[in-house]
Amino acid sequence: MLHLAKLITQNTVNMVSLLAAARILATLSMSTVACFVGFTLGYIPSTIAALSKLNHLDLSGNNLSGIIPEELGNLKNLVSLDLSRNNIQGTIPHELTKLTKLCYLILSSNQLSGQIPITIGALFNLEHLELSNNKLSGPISTGIKNCSHLVKLKLNNNSLRGNIPLEIGKLLGLNVLDLRYNFINGSIPFELGKMTVLTYLDVSYNNLSGSIPYFLDSMSWMSFINLSYNYLGGEVSENLVNRYSLQAFIGNQGLCSEFGGFPPCITHDLPATPPTVFDHDEYAPTAVVTVGAVITFLLYTISITSVLYLCIYNNKKSEFRSTITKTMAATAKTGDMFSIWNYDGKLAYEDIIEATEDFDIRYCIGTGGYGSVYKAQLPSGKVVALKKLHHSESEEPTFTESFQNEVRILSEIRHRNIVKLYGFCLHKQCMFLVYEYMERGSLYYCLHNDDEAIEMHWTKRVNIIKDIAHALTYLHHNCTPSIVHRDISCNNILLNSESEAFVADFGTARLLHFDSSNRTIVAGTCGYIAPELAYTMAVTKKCDVYSFGVVALEVLMGKHPQELLSSLSSSSYQNIRLIDVLDSRLSPPIDHTVVQDIALASSIALACLHSEPKFRPTMKRVSQEIVSRRKMVLKPIHEITMTRLQKHEMFLVGGSDN
Repeated sequence: MLHLAKLITQNTVNMVSLLAAARILATLSMSTVACFVGFTLGYIPSTIAALSKLNHLDLSGNNLSGIIPEELGNLKNLVSLDLSRNNIQGTIPHELTKLTKLCYLILSSNQLSGQIPITIGALFNLEHLELSNNKLSGPISTGIKNCSHLVKLKLNNNSLRGNIPLEIGKLLGLNVLDLRYNFINGSIPFELGKMTVLTYLDVSYNNLSGSIPYFLDSMSWMSFINLSYNYLGGEVSENLVNRYSLQAFIGNQGLCSEFGGFPPCITHDLPATPPTVFDHDEYAPTAVVTVGAVITFLLYTISITSVLYLCIYNNKKSEFRSTITKTMAATAKTGDMFSIWNYDGKLAYEDIIEATEDFDIRYCIGTGGYGSVYKAQLPSGKVVALKKLHHSESEEPTFTESFQNEVRILSEIRHRNIVKLYGFCLHKQCMFLVYEYMERGSLYYCLHNDDEAIEMHWTKRVNIIKDIAHALTYLHHNCTPSIVHRDISCNNILLNSESEAFVADFGTARLLHFDSSNRTIVAGTCGYIAPELAYTMAVTKKCDVYSFGVVALEVLMGKHPQELLSSLSSSSYQNIRLIDVLDSRLSPPIDHTVVQDIALASSIALACLHSEPKFRPTMKRVSQEIVSRRKMVLKPIHEITMTRLQKHEMFLVGGSDN
C-alpha cells in the first residue's frame, strides 16, 4: 500500500492531460496519502472520489480553478483536506460536512464565495478550520459550537457579516481565532472570556463597537491581541497598554487611557453605540429639499462624534444661508424639520425611502458607532450615499443642535477635494444626511484590500497625498476663521472612481477663534493624533499637519507606519532605506520622475511628523512643495535612506501656524 504519492512534474506540466491525471488517480485507489506538488491539473476531477482509502489529500498551491466537486464528500476516511492557494471558485459544498473524520480543513487563499455551510458543526472532529482569503459572506454559523475540538479557526479576509456568535465561547480548546478584515459588527462577546487556552485573537478591521471586555485584562496567557480599526470605545486599562503595543488598538476613535499613546479619559462618555436600523415613523413630512455643495462628515467609515464648531465666511451673507437659518429657527420651535434647501427643487422623502426600501439592510454599505450608510439610486438616476443616524444619538438635544449648526455653517464651504453634502433630514423620529457617493470607498479600505491596493500605482498614491494636502490647505488658510479637522485618518479620506481623494467626517472639527480658548477634549483616531494634544489639550493647525504626515506615509507604505514612527529616534532608523518601507505589493518605482515624487512626498511626511509642532510645515507650505515638485539630489532608489529624506530642507524650516 502506498503511504505517500507525489506527482511532481516540473518540465512536463502542460503535457499532462486531465484524462491522464484521472488515470493516475485511479491507480492510487489504495493510497492513504496523496500529495500533489507542482502538478497543474486544471481543476479537481470528480474521479478523485475513487481514492476511497485516502486519509490525507493535499492539492495546495497547484493553480487549480473550477469548483470543489461534491464527490469529495465520499472520501469518508479523509482526515485532512488542503486545497489552499489555488483559484477555486464557487461555494463550499455541504457534502464536505459528511467527512466526520476530518481534523484539518484548509481552503484558504481561493476565490470561494457564498456562506459557510450551516452544517459545519457536523465536523465534530475538526481541529483546524482555515477559510481565510476568500470571498465568503453571510454570518458565521452558530453550528461552529459543535466543532468542540477546534484549535485553530481562521476566517480572516472575507466579507463575513453579523455578530461574533456567542457559541464560539464554547470552543474551550481554541488556541487561535482570526476574524480580521471582515464586516463583523456588534460587540466582542463576553463568552470569549471562558476560552482559557486562547492565545491569539485578531478581530481587527471590522465594524465592532462597544467597549473592550474586562475579561481581556485577566487573560494573561494571551500572546497576541489585535482590536485595531473598529469602532470600540471606552477606557483601555493599564494592564492592556503595558501588555500589548499601541498597534493592537489603533484606529478606534472612541478609546482613551491615562497610559500609552491614547487620548486621556477626561470625560466619562458611554462606549460607542452599536449600529441599528430604524423604521420610518408615520409622522414623517412629505419632502426633503436638497442643499447645494457643502462639506461632509463621515460617509463610509462612520465616526461622527461630539459637538461640531466650524467657520463661516464673514464676508458672505447669502440669501441661501438666511433661508436655512430661518428653517432652523422654525425647527427649534416645532422640533421637526424635514426640508432642505437648494435651487434645484425638491427631493421627495418617499423617493429616498423607496430607493432604500425603508433603509433595508441590503442597501447598507457601512456601519459605525453613530449610524449606518446606505447606497441609493434616486429616480433621476443619481446615486447618493445616505447616512442614517442612530436613534439614541438623534434624541440628544446637544447633538441635534450641533447637527443643525453644522449644516447651516458648512453650506458656505466648497472645495473639489471635500465631499459634498447634498441634503439632510432632521426630524425627531428620523435623521439622515445625503452625501456625494464615492465609488471606491475609504482610503483605508483601498489600502488594506490587495486588489484595490495593487490598482493604486505610485503616481495615483502621490496624487492622493496631493489631494488631501490641498483640502487641508483650504480649511486652514482659506476659511475665516480657520477650520481644524482634528480627525484626519485613512478612514476619513474617500476615493471616487478616478482615485481622487476627498476629505470627509467633520464630526470633531473645530474653528479657531483668536479671541477665545482653543483648548478642548482630545478627539481623533488613535495612531493619528499629534502627541502634544495629550498634555496641552490645545487645538492648532499643526495637529492636522501631524495627522496628514501619518496618512501620507500610510499611503506610500500600504499600512499604518506605527513601527517606523516608533523607530524615528532609534539607532536602527539610520539604516532604513526608502525602498524597504514602500508598499511591497507594488513593483519598486523605476521612472526617475516617479522616484522624485515619492521621495519628496516621503520627505514632506517626515517633516509633518516632527515632535515639536513649531517645526512642522504649514499645510500651505506642504501644498506649495508638492505642486512645485522640487527636485532633490538623489542616489538610486535602493540607496536612498529615510535619514537623508528627513534632512531635506523643508524638515528644518517649519512654519508659523497662521
